[in-house]
Amino acid sequence: MKASSLIAWIVALAVLALLPVLPEPIGTPFHVELGAKVLIMAIFALSLQLLVGYTGLVSLGHAAYFGAAAYAVAMFTPRYEAGNGWLLLVAAVGCAALLALAIGLLVMRTRGIYFIMVTLAFGQLVYFVFHDVEAFGGSDGTYIYNKPAFTLAGRSLVDLDQAPQFYWFTLAGLALTLAMLGLVLRSRLGHALVGIKHNEPRMRAAGYNTLAYKLASFTLGGALAGLAGFLYATQHGYVNPELVSWHQSGNALLMIILGGLGSLAGAVVGAFAFVLLAEWFQDLTKHWQLLMGGFIILAVAWMPQGLAGGFSRLRLPRRGRPRPLTPPATAARDDTSPTPSPATEQTT
Repeated sequence: MKASSLIAWIVALAVLALLPVLPEPIGTPFHVELGAKVLIMAIFALSLQLLVGYTGLVSLGHAAYFGAAAYAVAMFTPRYEAGNGWLLLVAAVGCAALLALAIGLLVMRTRGIYFIMVTLAFGQLVYFVFHDVEAFGGSDGTYIYNKPAFTLAGRSLVDLDQAPQFYWFTLAGLALTLAMLGLVLRSRLGHALVGIKHNEPRMRAAGYNTLAYKLASFTLGGALAGLAGFLYATQHGYVNPELVSWHQSGNALLMIILGGLGSLAGAVVGAFAFVLLAEWFQDLTKHWQLLMGGFIILAVAWMPQGLAGGFSRLRLPRRGRPRPLTPPATAARDDTSPTPSPATEQTT
């Protein structure tokens, strides 16, 4: 990561950290809770960006790891007391990573549309497991009555019942995710993933075990989705099978498309735009999906690089046909070719 990009990220995170201390009408409890939701979705979008934007693996079952981590928090949290936050975090991320590894071993040999459909199928399989098994609460889901407690040497490090502290805790999770992905993308693994996305046969010919690299990306993406699922379950105190549905995977995919593929900033900007616009459109009409869909279509059509790409390649409709700057190649005459005589031209 360049020094300028690092400074930009530090400034952006520092500005976001000011939200809970801002005066009303900005720093209200509602805005702090909404800001935490945006940060959680940004982590979720970053986990999918690693697969889609950098490895070229379009997955429609990514919500399975998000939901599995949320359910892990619900299952391992004691009913009448706060659970150990460190153990719950490891359990949630570990369950998501193991599930991603297991599914990845089964789907990684498929490509293209077949990969998309197989990941969708496994995602729906996980959905029906949580939906039909009574131990997970069935279709009604289950509640988490106590938020995890993060203690060190008998002292509480953070009180997640306090909205500002939970917001800063989530912001720290986003910063950790960005730092981890930044290091990964600069490493040999990251360069190999980008190479696989652009030309996998050439990478195999160069001696790379592309299957292992893609599986590593798939597992790491699932683990980061698990971090987002842990934070989501902690914030809402309730989980249900809708967290695992393909709609949730589709929302994450729309976030990275809206923000810009192949960019960490694109995932974060896309999550911010998607969540905030959804909140605004829901206040306008119950058919807010139509407004969201229209906005995404216009954004993709006019800004192919996504919202994070800015307006450098903005495509706007023009009147008339643009005049070419240079004459067409077919009309150009080679200087070395003989010039036809007038008689020849008349005969022609």
